[in-house]
Amino acid sequence: MTVSTDGPVAEQPAAQVADPLFRPLRVGAMELQHRIVLAPLTRRRNKNNVPQPLMTEYYAQRATPGGLLITEATGISPEGLGDPYAPGIWSDEQTEAWRKLVADVKRRVPGVQIVVQLWHLGRLVLPEFTPNHTAPLAPSAIAVVGSKGTNAKGEEVPYALPRAMTKEDIRNVIAEYRRAAENAKRAGFDSVEIHGANGYLIDQFLRSSGNQRTDEYGGTPEKRTRFMQEVLAAVVDVWGRDRVGIRFSPYAPLFDLVDDSPLETFGHAVRHAHELGAAYVHLVEARPDTQNEMQQVPSLDGIAAQFPGTVIRASGFEPSTARTAVASRQADLIAFGRHFIANPDLPERIRRNLPLNKYDRSTFFTQGATGYIDYPRSDEPGQRKPST
Repeated sequence: MTVSTDGPVAEQPAAQVADPLFRPLRVGAMELQHRIVLAPLTRRRNKNNVPQPLMTEYYAQRATPGGLLITEATGISPEGLGDPYAPGIWSDEQTEAWRKLVADVKRRVPGVQIVVQLWHLGRLVLPEFTPNHTAPLAPSAIAVVGSKGTNAKGEEVPYALPRAMTKEDIRNVIAEYRRAAENAKRAGFDSVEIHGANGYLIDQFLRSSGNQRTDEYGGTPEKRTRFMQEVLAAVVDVWGRDRVGIRFSPYAPLFDLVDDSPLETFGHAVRHAHELGAAYVHLVEARPDTQNEMQQVPSLDGIAAQFPGTVIRASGFEPSTARTAVASRQADLIAFGRHFIANPDLPERIRRNLPLNKYDRSTFFTQGATGYIDYPRSDEPGQRKPST
């Protein structure tokens, strides 16, 4: 990994510059003033896949001048989403709602950088939520085992057997990514991030357990990266080489998805991402099994080192470990999830070494303001403001 060139620091306080998390840097076309990123976090506050006004407050609370916000995963098509409370960006109505949100957040916090994450769930789509209730798409007709989805009644149900994608299906989905990227540009985002992690469609193509194809999209680790390459190339064609990122989770075995040789597979993936013009890669750390906190997890260092550009790392970081990772050049930026949910002014709290609010897991995916926009800033009393 080659750390991005630091920008000028003369106008920043000396103590702040000494903190590695507050050294400015350029990421593609984006100028950042600190290294603390809002991770893409599904919060399910949308309605019928359309962003709601409540979300503007959520993102504005967490915005800072020169800070980077990555939105919650955002569907590229009705067939690729399958969650009525998650946002999409395939329609004019959705695009306009995002445009208003982005414009308002940028008006309130000039200089903030906002990136939309583009998402296709693949075999994790529940057919009941799609327009024609058809089987979900996947690289191969392999069902998820060991976990379940949530239906419209809130019940846990088995995932459906997916349909192996034809060449026409592949072309159509790539076209959907392109159209979503075009809509994101219309909406005024600063960049886009392709969701290639966490067991979703691109990840399903990358990993050997989900991809048993025998054509040019399957087989060897190199061939399994082809779909990812074609999606990335289409999005870069819309946005340019300096405004597209991509997220991977090489060692996270989510939704029954593993790989026989993750170092080789994701080494190919990050090298191709660089060749195709990705401004950054966003790597999700593996975490110990909850039943075995002493479990050793693989390091992402070997994969991060194969990407010459900017590297974001995420999952499980504390302020102290984030500082260490950036200071030791294991990462350029650190994305925070749960801590950013509970601390809208997280960068300021980290800069001043202030205590962090505790997050309430029970409100992560509920609808409404509670647990969403009612966490206090460091200059406000109490642990939770009244809901609005």
